[in-house]
Amino acid sequence: MDISEWLKANVDRLHSLDTGYDQLEPLRDIVGDARVVGVGEPTHRVHEFYQIRHLVTRFLVEKLGFTALVMESGFPEGWLVNDWVLGGDGDLDQLLRDGITYHMGKCAEMRDQLGWMRAHNLNNDRKIRFYGMDVPDSTASALPAVRAALAFLDKADPSYAAAVRERLQPLFDYLPVDRTGLAWVAPALRAYLALDVAHRYELTARIGELAERLQAERVRYGEDADVALQCAITARHADAFLVNMASGAERTYGGANLRDLAMADNIEWILGREERIVVGAANGHLQRWPYRVPPIVNDEQVMLGQHLAQRLGNEYVVIATTYNGGRMFVHRLIPGGPAGHTNVSFEDVGPFTDPASLDVLMAGAGEPLAMLDLRKVPQTGPVADRFAEIDCTLQGPYKQMVNPLVAFDAVVHIDKVTPWHTLIKTG
Repeated sequence: MDISEWLKANVDRLHSLDTGYDQLEPLRDIVGDARVVGVGEPTHRVHEFYQIRHLVTRFLVEKLGFTALVMESGFPEGWLVNDWVLGGDGDLDQLLRDGITYHMGKCAEMRDQLGWMRAHNLNNDRKIRFYGMDVPDSTASALPAVRAALAFLDKADPSYAAAVRERLQPLFDYLPVDRTGLAWVAPALRAYLALDVAHRYELTARIGELAERLQAERVRYGEDADVALQCAITARHADAFLVNMASGAERTYGGANLRDLAMADNIEWILGREERIVVGAANGHLQRWPYRVPPIVNDEQVMLGQHLAQRLGNEYVVIATTYNGGRMFVHRLIPGGPAGHTNVSFEDVGPFTDPASLDVLMAGAGEPLAMLDLRKVPQTGPVADRFAEIDCTLQGPYKQMVNPLVAFDAVVHIDKVTPWHTLIKTG
């Protein structure tokens, strides 16, 4: 049997991404007893990838008892979103802007998913919660995490809170005031890199002091300190991420992926509160395989999925997504324009032709929408030989190097994708 025949015989055909999560019944066997199920996407801001995550989340919540959605978004910012989905007050449009980082909340798809979570919680005793897992401020700074810790300290330890406001918070005054551009993180990172070494080291020391004091006073502060402490730990991770970036030119050793470590530690913390969780992030973060995208990222990076595989073993399952082209949302810096501001447009990509990519292999099934349990791939024979030739998935023109049979447990393939239904004005 050749690869096309084998794929047609083994894929599960999905009829729609809009409704009907019963079509995902094959996931029962794929998920098994896993506590963490990652739902990946090769690129962000794509309508169908939001739909897949929402549909899989609904199935896992309503059929298998999962209790949380965890996103590739800032850990401290996510608590406002969690309050809202649990029935709290708040303006949803503002939460989509400020409670989900990297601009990934600014779309109708995310609004719909959060609306479903809130409605579910109003009508069910078993609640579903929302968490961010990432470093704060779209990697630009540790400031939101420091502010979250301060909100707790204002009540629990006001004298120390006053000292933090006096000694630590002003150290973030270097951050640009203008955050209106879609690429505002770029000038924020440049501003950090321009700081003198003493300023950067003082930031590190004072953020470390904040985390250590919250840890030391945890008994006195009580259980209410747990979130504030984890925010402070995440602030320390964010600062380490920036220090690693700033020290790159002077290092005599390879850099470390501190961002994915932070996400892994936050997921481990979340698992102390939740029995089973869905994690939505890029394929590259979730894969059980080092990350490398030449010529952009040439050195292998240890990823979130590798940390989770080491810590959780078979209790971690990854569902990747692939595609064969379509229309994408893009934004590019305005030459000579205001710092961090971009032109927004749509761009056609594909169809893809690289025979070494999982995307092209999956397209060979001839199905516009299908799911494959990668554990079905035989270990010998022509099908095994064809899978052995696969060394990447695609991010537009770039190859993300990966062994899919090690990195993923299943893959959902979409023939053509369309842009997210963005709340961002496009030209």
